[in-house]
Amino acid sequence: MPPGLDLGLIEQSRFGPLPRLGPENRSAIRAYARPFDRADARPRIALIIGGLGMNAGLTEEVIERLPPAVTLAFSPYAPRLDRLVAAARAKGMELLLALPLEPNGYPLNNPGDRALLSVLPAAENEQRLFWALSRFTGYVGAVGALGPLRGERFAQVPALLNDLQTALHGRGLLYIDPRPGARPSERAWGRAVDLLIDEPATGGEMARKLTALEDLAKGDGSALGYAGEPAPVLLERIASWAAGLEGRGVVLAPVTALIRRPEAAAPR
Repeated sequence: MPPGLDLGLIEQSRFGPLPRLGPENRSAIRAYARPFDRADARPRIALIIGGLGMNAGLTEEVIERLPPAVTLAFSPYAPRLDRLVAAARAKGMELLLALPLEPNGYPLNNPGDRALLSVLPAAENEQRLFWALSRFTGYVGAVGALGPLRGERFAQVPALLNDLQTALHGRGLLYIDPRPGARPSERAWGRAVDLLIDEPATGGEMARKLTALEDLAKGDGSALGYAGEPAPVLLERIASWAAGLEGRGVVLAPVTALIRRPEAAAPR
């Protein structure tokens, strides 16, 4: 087991290690959150970079070049994740599991053979969720996106989304909805993404989106951005933008510093 993991938050299963609530309601959200001064009154921005793990070299570049407050989402399909996950955690970065949920345009847009689908029985989706959750350890929660595929068709079925959030909440995990403008999370700690940084994936548009994210944070107090494909131009834009962020009165924060209490679940 990698160092720094809380063994009390791990349940062994036929798929592999699953996260669980520990004694005294300990959770992965608290155990693996990046430290952040919650008394800091400056506007907060969190960034999630998805699409990680399948290309080891590009993932290493993301870990090396981006600030440690950036949150990383790893694909459950990625092979040999241990080294990459350990490098990200050693830098102090928060981690998310990227969930393969049925997107718009399925099956042309295909999130893989372990995807949670709207046509599957609840028991089969549960088994697929357990498989995904067991791929690595030390993450604070999940985002309902696999790279640029954002699970819209799955999430449009309220019962499916509620069951997913309930399952994650019961295991001490947060949930990030990758659909800008989605309703607040009802069953799990979390929130929805505000802006998609890399759609369209041009340098000029990415720079414009980052500026818009900053303006949103200044107006609302916080903002959350998501990028699903970590191309070199995206890394260049984020690194350049983030370097002057604090000088403009805004702080880059981990995603756990922005999450909200579920509307229909007891506080954790």
